[in-house]
Amino acid sequence: MAAAPAQAAVTSETAYIFNTFSFLIHGALVLWMAAGFAMLESGLVRTKSVTTILLKNLALFSIAGVTYFLVGYNLMYDGVDGGVVGSLGWWGADDSAALNGDFSAGYAAASDWFFQMVFVATAASIVSGALAERIKLWPFLVFVTVLTAVIYPVQGAWHWGGGWLAERGFADFAGSTIVHSVGGWAALTGAIIVGARAGKYREDGRVAAMPGSSLPLATLGTFILWFGWLGFNGGSQLALGSAADAIAIANIYANTTIASAGGVLAAMGLSQLLNRKVDLTMALNGALAGLVSITAGPDTPSLGMALLIGAVGGTLVVATVPLLDRLKIDDVVGAIPVHLAAGIWGTLAVPLTNGEASFATQALGIVAVGGFVTAVSTVVWLVLKAVMGLRISQQVESLGLDQAETGMRAYPEFNLSSR
Repeated sequence: MAAAPAQAAVTSETAYIFNTFSFLIHGALVLWMAAGFAMLESGLVRTKSVTTILLKNLALFSIAGVTYFLVGYNLMYDGVDGGVVGSLGWWGADDSAALNGDFSAGYAAASDWFFQMVFVATAASIVSGALAERIKLWPFLVFVTVLTAVIYPVQGAWHWGGGWLAERGFADFAGSTIVHSVGGWAALTGAIIVGARAGKYREDGRVAAMPGSSLPLATLGTFILWFGWLGFNGGSQLALGSAADAIAIANIYANTTIASAGGVLAAMGLSQLLNRKVDLTMALNGALAGLVSITAGPDTPSLGMALLIGAVGGTLVVATVPLLDRLKIDDVVGAIPVHLAAGIWGTLAVPLTNGEASFATQALGIVAVGGFVTAVSTVVWLVLKAVMGLRISQQVESLGLDQAETGMRAYPEFNLSSR
């Protein structure tokens, strides 16, 4: 039998090119998730607030880009060295070494900034949907500015920036905690402080159904998010310069997809069991919960374990939604069950398939990040409430945010007075 041919290693320049390409193409997929959030939220809010939710999603992505350039990236990555936070100052690219033939950096600097920036915008998008239909536009955008400039980068520095959580062995491959739970905690504090939509919780204890404007849009948004999530998790391999990296990314894609499928089926089955009907919105959020659940560790499970991890996430969504209603916490799109509950579960699930992670360290990271984000978010929300006011007036809420905030209707041919 002939000997197997020797595998030639790629040159450092070729690895540099492939690593840069991975950051760019996977970052572009994550950027496309912004469209997914916009469509999902537009479909799940009522017709009279669709224009405003679209504007919020466009604005928050733009804010995230600017703040991450001016402050966020360096706070998160520059000189953390096992500590708590990096340095102040805006980010600047330096690829002079590569231009002179030294490819030891591994990738183009701007490709890394771009990939990291689109993750920040994802965290901010989570807050948008939860607080829809009753929060003023400008106070919300001020909160997004603080979230993307300070809150997200500081806690991100603890692990991804090489800070104290990284030193303790905390594991969060693509951000079940660092991205999704952060958005979930910020959304939860905001939902409690802003309060529920008028008429959502009635005096007799019943919960009023407030159907969204378009289930087709919400479904489209979910598929876009599912597609973009492949970049979210796959790109977090942070390299494509070897066969081992290519194999790892392929496994991550497969695990990400099967986890989401598990979330869908679990949510469908449980909603059928509890309500004797299948709830499409639960199935959509089950898909997203499966994605969030696998995000902390998509690189180590088998397909079977990834399916199970995603299925638990989908189950948590169906269980958490009525719990929030009992607590009278109004989450318009289900962001808190999807991103917070499933994010916590996904982070705790990492040691099931990753022998280098421990449940104690994972729990420590969850508590530390949750405590920090909750405390700072609460202060920021309360300051904004005192200075600018958070809640729209009853009259504006009745007419809809679109009339008051933009003067534009998403569906002008419809009579929106009763919606």
